[in-house]
Amino acid sequence: MNKRTWLHLAMIVCVAGILMFSYLGTQPLLDPDEPVYAETAKEMFTFHDIISPRIYGEFWYDKPPMYYWLVAGAFKIFGVGEFAARFPSALFAVGGAIAVYLAGRRMFSERGGLLSALVLATSLEYFYLGNAAVTDMTLTFFLTTALLSFFHRNYYAFYVFAALSVVTKGPVGLFFCGVIVGIYLLITSNWMTLKNMKLVRGTVLFSVIALPWYLAMYWQHGMAFIDTFLGFHNVTRFLQPEHVSGKIWYFYIPVLLIGFFPWTAFLAQAFTEGVKEKGEKRNACIFLALWASAVFLFFSLSQTKLISYILPMFPPLALLVGYYLDKVWEQKRYGALKGTAILFGAAVAILAAALFYGGTAVTARLIAPVKMITGVLFLMAVIVFFYSWRRNFRAVVTAYTIGMLAFTTVFMTQALPVVAPAVSMKKFVGVFKQYYNGQGTVYVAKFYRPGFMFYSGVPSIEFDSGDVKSIVDKNETAYVIMKKAHFEKIPQEIKDKVQIKALQEDRILFIHTAD
Repeated sequence: MNKRTWLHLAMIVCVAGILMFSYLGTQPLLDPDEPVYAETAKEMFTFHDIISPRIYGEFWYDKPPMYYWLVAGAFKIFGVGEFAARFPSALFAVGGAIAVYLAGRRMFSERGGLLSALVLATSLEYFYLGNAAVTDMTLTFFLTTALLSFFHRNYYAFYVFAALSVVTKGPVGLFFCGVIVGIYLLITSNWMTLKNMKLVRGTVLFSVIALPWYLAMYWQHGMAFIDTFLGFHNVTRFLQPEHVSGKIWYFYIPVLLIGFFPWTAFLAQAFTEGVKEKGEKRNACIFLALWASAVFLFFSLSQTKLISYILPMFPPLALLVGYYLDKVWEQKRYGALKGTAILFGAAVAILAAALFYGGTAVTARLIAPVKMITGVLFLMAVIVFFYSWRRNFRAVVTAYTIGMLAFTTVFMTQALPVVAPAVSMKKFVGVFKQYYNGQGTVYVAKFYRPGFMFYSGVPSIEFDSGDVKSIVDKNETAYVIMKKAHFEKIPQEIKDKVQIKALQEDRILFIHTAD
């Protein structure tokens, strides 16, 4: 690699590193997902068992162990806490940006690779999940490196990273690698590639990495593991909605538009031109468009939908946008630059309005942070508009990049601390410990239980709001944590038998004392 390449790598590591590592330990884990992964990793130490994931002391068949292993390793190095729980996601987010840069410079050009990496690292959803203790960034990294390895004919690496994706999140990793590669070969009529893919050796290599954990789990837990992990968490969740969002067919359209901010204005044109590409970059563009489309369509068809699921389509979209930006820059297509500046200004106006409406609806304390955020966004839009009319491509890209650094800084330091107590159990656990005598039975609503367990270490019993009467009827001292809205629906005769000790945000703690 030449001096320019090393300079670009340093720039990418600097931008992505600031975005992903600056805030990892500054805020508590957000309910309910982050504490689930952190607590499961913590219990690997408690039970001295790295094979069978547990939570609350019970076997947990929700996900394969890769992220738990990574977090457990981070706990060993940095100590148990928020920074360590999120460290693997941040590390793979930076790694993903580097992988996209290296692929982009081979697929398109040096500048195209740099632009692609900056687009990826500064997109809103990529930043968000790079700062979250969940599996999606790890899966995205392994899928990205697997598929890019295939395209660049590094087939052994393809099998290795595909296997690691399966150890991270299950069969979906194998599905995407197989489907995307298969359809690409079909579209390009390039079946001779199969002869060069070392299928037999590759299958053995894949199996050696991907299968041992699954075989060990089946050996230890039998059909309970198969039925729960493969049956429920993969098949059933695909076919049946776990959340209301599963019934909304267009759910991922707004998720993509918001998640790809601030580069959303380039998305449609970049994708369209990529699909229509006729030159020497045609196969690369087809591969990237197919990759992004396969992820989007699969999760749109899935009846269980979460915002984080479509993250694996961000790297190919970033590469397409990076290539488009490089092309219009090279061809001096100033009209495209001006058009996207107008679209970006409109997006900022809509986002600012949504922030003001949502922020003021949540709490008046968010008004000042929201004003700061919208101020940063409007300044960013003005600078982008100004340099777009000055026909300065470099300044426009710089404005987007620095603008997102400023936006995320204000959000993480001003807005998130205001809402954190409402979306994390950390502060409430401190209140709980003031009243807990160390002996009574603790009952915690399902949504709050992972965070409660991670921050308190106190065993608890999960319950439904309809179970409060049976809890009160027991002759025992019970500490109960539940949603305030659910408590308000409890009959008054039951409320009269308990003592409310704490009320914070939407949570309530009450105690029932034994007779």
